[in-house]
Amino acid sequence: MKKLFLAASALFITLTGCAGQSKPATLQSGTYRATLKTRGGILPFGLLVQKTSQADTYTVMAVNGNEKLPMDAATVKGDSIYIPMSLFDSELVAKIDENTSGTLRGVWRRRQATKQYQSLPFEARLGDTYRFVPDSKQAATSLTGKWATEFGNKSGKVDTVNAVGIFDQKGNRVAGTFLTPTGDYRYLDGNVVGDSLFLSCFDGSHVFLFKAKYNSADQSLRGGMWAGIAGYDSWVARLDPKAELPDPAKLTYLKPGAKTLNFSFPTPDGKTVSLSDPQFKGKVTVIQIMGSWCPNCMDETNFLSPWYKRNKKRGVEIIGLSFERSADMAVSGPKIERMKSRFAIDYPVALAGTNNKTEAAKSLPELNAVVAFPTTIFVDKKGQVRHIHTGFSGPGTGKYYDQYVDEFNRLIDKLLTE
Repeated sequence: MKKLFLAASALFITLTGCAGQSKPATLQSGTYRATLKTRGGILPFGLLVQKTSQADTYTVMAVNGNEKLPMDAATVKGDSIYIPMSLFDSELVAKIDENTSGTLRGVWRRRQATKQYQSLPFEARLGDTYRFVPDSKQAATSLTGKWATEFGNKSGKVDTVNAVGIFDQKGNRVAGTFLTPTGDYRYLDGNVVGDSLFLSCFDGSHVFLFKAKYNSADQSLRGGMWAGIAGYDSWVARLDPKAELPDPAKLTYLKPGAKTLNFSFPTPDGKTVSLSDPQFKGKVTVIQIMGSWCPNCMDETNFLSPWYKRNKKRGVEIIGLSFERSADMAVSGPKIERMKSRFAIDYPVALAGTNNKTEAAKSLPELNAVVAFPTTIFVDKKGQVRHIHTGFSGPGTGKYYDQYVDEFNRLIDKLLTE
């Protein structure tokens, strides 16, 4: 792994040293098959690249299954393209092949600390749209269904369940995700090849590669998951249409005797937000525990922001409590503002502390714990906490997302009628 990191770092230095040529290179628009070289092997994903009306500027989207996730505006400088994902402190940097203008070679890098980066080699080629192997209408194995899953499993048996896999296979192409008590793995896309499953996701923050062998005798999958630069976990799953997770309403709760949350946190514009502020008095209020670095929080925000615009006249408010990598407003304030701008957030978002769950719980001492980002807290018109939902099943979970939206709306309707 050290060799892989050093090779990627050396490649990045080479790239940054080549960007000084006078005439910027030309990059072809279209769909690219991109790959990262990880410790677990090649991790593929899609890139949709389109030239803008501005010189040397492109829009780029990461493509995973049905999701097309916009990245920040990409720019060509010299012979290289720079594709930033500022919310996640990461970027793709690649040299454009001067002969084809449809081939990229470079690195994905993520800042770990000030001026410190970790990197993985990156390549992309225009025109290829397959994931791991070319799509086929036929596959030897069908994995469509619901899978009771245990990550971190060394025994090879599913004795407990800490995740539920949901897969939808058409031919040899598989889309799906894993539900967990703290959220989901977002949009996974891949292929079945013989008796093996391959899934991947890259969205600028999540870097996931799943591999597993299928055993038809006991209808089980056994394999590994590689995450980020060096993360690894084994996993085992069995086909089980009744697989369920713990009730998300019972993981985070108020300590005995507590009825509300008492907090006052600063916002990037120099104000403070408290549940006792006049604008929340007599209103149903949703408190969103979140972070700008968190893709699952982005999924929830993508639901809450337009929902708030449609419903705020009914007497509903939302407060975002953002737990960031730094408690310094000078560092985290701009990240919060970028997220507010990206998702057109009209409700206040305050910096509540760091994203360490133990430290986050200290910021909200009435809670037993902060188990997950995001967590959603529902407060009635009297200012009392009525319901807490840990985690979020995003749109990549299909019907589970629809069920969450229905439950959310029913609860708000109930609280508004009281």
